[in-house]
Amino acid sequence: MLNVPQRISWQSSLRSSCLGFFYGVAVCASIAETSFAADASVAPSIAVPVQVAKPVVADIPVYLDGLGAVQAFNTITVKARVDGQLQSVNFTEGQNVKKGDLLAVIDPRPYQAVVDQAVAKIQQDEANLANAKFLLGKDQRLTAQGITTEETLEAQQSQVNQLIAQLAQDNAAKVAADVSLSYTQVTSAIDGRTGIRLIDAGNQIQTTDSGGIVVVTQVQPISVISTLREEDLASVRSALEKGPVEVIALSSDKSTKLSTGTLSLIDNEIDQSSGTMRIKSEFQNTDNALWPGQFVTLRLRERTLKGSLTVPSAALERGADGFYVYVVNPDSTVSVRRVTPGPIEDGKAAITGGLAASDTVVTQGQYRLQEGTRVAPSQTQAVTAPPAKVN
Repeated sequence: MLNVPQRISWQSSLRSSCLGFFYGVAVCASIAETSFAADASVAPSIAVPVQVAKPVVADIPVYLDGLGAVQAFNTITVKARVDGQLQSVNFTEGQNVKKGDLLAVIDPRPYQAVVDQAVAKIQQDEANLANAKFLLGKDQRLTAQGITTEETLEAQQSQVNQLIAQLAQDNAAKVAADVSLSYTQVTSAIDGRTGIRLIDAGNQIQTTDSGGIVVVTQVQPISVISTLREEDLASVRSALEKGPVEVIALSSDKSTKLSTGTLSLIDNEIDQSSGTMRIKSEFQNTDNALWPGQFVTLRLRERTLKGSLTVPSAALERGADGFYVYVVNPDSTVSVRRVTPGPIEDGKAAITGGLAASDTVVTQGQYRLQEGTRVAPSQTQAVTAPPAKVN
């Protein structure tokens, strides 16, 4: 379908052909040129619809990203500390337990018998010691009267000392027996979550068993071990010196924010084979979003650019000479403006040079633009300042 200017051009050309047939070629050419010129003057200037935005002054966080793995804050394998029959298992797989919670019971009767024997031995030696002390007192009086010799007194004193030592040994044996008896009550040494049960009640269990009863992992709080380039060491150390450094754990594909924590430490050496350094971060993990062994992307807030001029990152274009944006002029035409971009975060790009706060930039529809193109802004997008702290 021809538009109106095209139809005018076609009709004028047709008339020029007829005139050329009667009057000559030169006259035809002149009329045709006139008709094309008229066609160009009739064609209107069509404005390209675009979306625009005004730059906004905001604080932009600067992050360093690195791959990491979630690691339980503490992990223990609960093992038997005495031999015997596993009498009962008092936990459910996957149960959250507290430090000191009873997890299993080993048959306590053999160890209770040892405790009873130790108690009886203490009582026996206490009676012997009381009798020896009575005889010592008697010998002291007789020696003073000259009835017995000093040798008899010294022998009796030695007997008392031996019984005192024997009684101390008995008490130590009683303590050891009590400890062994307490080991029949298997408790958790940490707050954590139980894993899969490794042995069932009724089995004979020994201290030499390698598997243990269950593994308990502490997941609240939890840690992430991640890596960064060695070139980032100075900036990370500088951030730590200023105070707590915020870190964000993202899913491995960076699509989901999992948790927010703080940087704990930088490892004491750099891996020369990979040129990376390891860092450890701590997360409270109250919602159990992080799980031991999980791979994550760790995002560390290195610094915050205060009062930066920001535009939607969609406004940025890249050409052979670098980055540029389309700026809308007062006459509704656009100009290509070279800019110097800074960090880009959450769809916002910091602009460190080449743009003023009073400018208006095109954020959508750039593919139809070039220098001087007339535009019709259809929507103004607002750039929202990023929050001071990412939760």
